[in-house]
Amino acid sequence: MGGEQNFVGMLDSVFTMPPAFDCSYYGFPIHEIREMQIVNMGNYAHGNQPAQHMVYLYNYAGQPWKTQERVREVMDKLYSPAPDGYCGDEDNGQTSAWYVFSAMGFYPVCPGAGQYVFGSPVFDKVTLTFENGNQLTISANKNSPENVYVDKVTLNGKKFNANYITHKMVMDGGNLAFYMSNTPNKKKGGTKDAYPYSMSNER
Repeated sequence: MGGEQNFVGMLDSVFTMPPAFDCSYYGFPIHEIREMQIVNMGNYAHGNQPAQHMVYLYNYAGQPWKTQERVREVMDKLYSPAPDGYCGDEDNGQTSAWYVFSAMGFYPVCPGAGQYVFGSPVFDKVTLTFENGNQLTISANKNSPENVYVDKVTLNGKKFNANYITHKMVMDGGNLAFYMSNTPNKKKGGTKDAYPYSMSNER
């Protein structure tokens, strides 16, 4: 797309452009189109599962605070504990799985890469217990509806700079701590060594 700034600009436009569509494929507006219009997030259609990873892609271009902002917006606006609490299909548990991962603070954007990309945790504390007996405790310090930005991350007490955690690190257990703020830390996660895996970097 011509570099990171162009990519981020294109990604931004998805959430701000009018919910435009055409019916050339089906011949009529399908329910995913109507749901996209109703949620009022531009052309972002969270109710259609192939789009659900998009909010995490800012991590791949040095602006993870935009992921943190968008992830919280999706969780706040598009989910609720009510009969109509999903903004679209639940298809094989994907829509709820997105929420569970995102509420913990990360999401497997590309499962084959063995990485979970950071977002913005909702829970103050979560403990995962694995079959190998290990536990991973995830905490979100100073968490609140206003404090959606991740100021820093530590793993087992040590500063952690990457925009993701690996599957091995998760399974090894320990303590993953997010330190939340109401203002974005635009320096954190902005260098290429912090980015998750991408085929574009294989040159």
